[in-house]
Amino acid sequence: MNQDIYIKLLEELLANISEGIHFVDQKNITQIYNHNMEKIEGMDAKIILGKNFRDIFKDIPEEESTLLKALKGISIKDNIQRYQNKNGKEIIALNTTLPIKVNGKILGALEISKDITKIKKLSDELIKLQTVNNEVGENLSCCKKSKYSFDDIIGECPKIKRTIELAKRATESDATVFIYGETGTGKELLSQAIHYGSSRKDKPFIAINCATLPETLFESILFGTEKGGFTGATNKMGLFEQANGGTLLLDEINSIPIELQAKLLRVLQEKTVRRIGGVKDIPVDVRIISTTNENPKDIIKNGKMRLDLYYRLNLIYLELSPLREREGDILLLSQKFLNYYNRRLNKNIKGLGKEVEEVFMQYLWPGNIRELENVIQSSMILTDEDFLTKEFLNINWDENFFKKKEKKEEKEFFIKVAPDSDIYIDVNIDESDPNLLNNLMAKMEEKYIREAVDSYPYNLSKAAAYLGISRQALQYKMKKYNIK
Repeated sequence: MNQDIYIKLLEELLANISEGIHFVDQKNITQIYNHNMEKIEGMDAKIILGKNFRDIFKDIPEEESTLLKALKGISIKDNIQRYQNKNGKEIIALNTTLPIKVNGKILGALEISKDITKIKKLSDELIKLQTVNNEVGENLSCCKKSKYSFDDIIGECPKIKRTIELAKRATESDATVFIYGETGTGKELLSQAIHYGSSRKDKPFIAINCATLPETLFESILFGTEKGGFTGATNKMGLFEQANGGTLLLDEINSIPIELQAKLLRVLQEKTVRRIGGVKDIPVDVRIISTTNENPKDIIKNGKMRLDLYYRLNLIYLELSPLREREGDILLLSQKFLNYYNRRLNKNIKGLGKEVEEVFMQYLWPGNIRELENVIQSSMILTDEDFLTKEFLNINWDENFFKKKEKKEEKEFFIKVAPDSDIYIDVNIDESDPNLLNNLMAKMEEKYIREAVDSYPYNLSKAAAYLGISRQALQYKMKKYNIK
């Protein structure tokens, strides 16, 4: 490839990448200043190219200039800078500045700049919206966040009853809670019920969706910033300080960057935070509730979470079953939403038509309770009939989202693990089976063992102790039932 092609390739690259590029040679002369850097800094490349950096940017003290530091051999990576550009617009940029060396000799300095102004402002707004501001809340009742209690959780199936019972017990302590459930199963509702049922109910409840936070701002949002920590930094509390005395809900906990998890673990262990750029540890008293829509076993297996952090967050484990496993609750929840939207929409729809009931019971509800609510709301908006009818249902009619018809009818039973136990096992049995009792006992044993292994992942000794059997016996039974 000849030199002309290299030059053309470089020109196209500089013109089309989303980052701003500024390169100065060893004499401080700007040799490269692309279009995106013009947009970020509000400067015209014609004024800068071929000129001495110090002559153009006279207002930047030499000891603060990252480019001049790089010319002295200092690399600065992922540095957040806040400043006003030449047009007076506030800019927040994520910069990496590097010395360019050939054979050990510095030939210049390269700065790569990404404009994150919009992302930072959005994240600040997110924090404002999700922070419970008591002073404003007292004067503006319309701005108060909905407070959910256990009375708002509807369910009659044994699984959800068991989860609610465990959650109520969790209100009696400050132990961390780990909630697993598919999207739309009500994880935040359950989290709020725990908070508002606990002794912390009069303190802040702050929820943050970790999956929506820009990775570069994660640490500052959680732990706060100290003036002087980086260019433009101000004294600002992070979510831990804002939730002091109350509860912090970390939704989609598996989205937290792995390198930040060690710092989160430190906060949980030492109950102190240190702001970015700060030198002192600030005591915090915060209860952590974590949620995820991904199976905890998969999170650990795929290396998305440190094992020590998982065990620290998982002192109390709760699981919310998907709606397809709660058939008995579908019509109960439907009536709840009908009553709610009758008031909101000023309607008087009495219930579901028979065809709609059949569809609801056959549909697998991939979006769970949230999808059920949305379907009922949209259907009620579209109809003026006394009952909801099939023609107005906003449901995915793909056959893959409906139950397959079974060849033989089976009955569903819920049985106790033991007479004095409050743990129920659901099993499907065929009454005509000649080995009914043996098969029923085997299914009970298998489900009980699976529950123990799921409760203590990667710790067979604890699982065996929980079951009251030896580790060797547990390994034998796991092999028998193909439990991994």
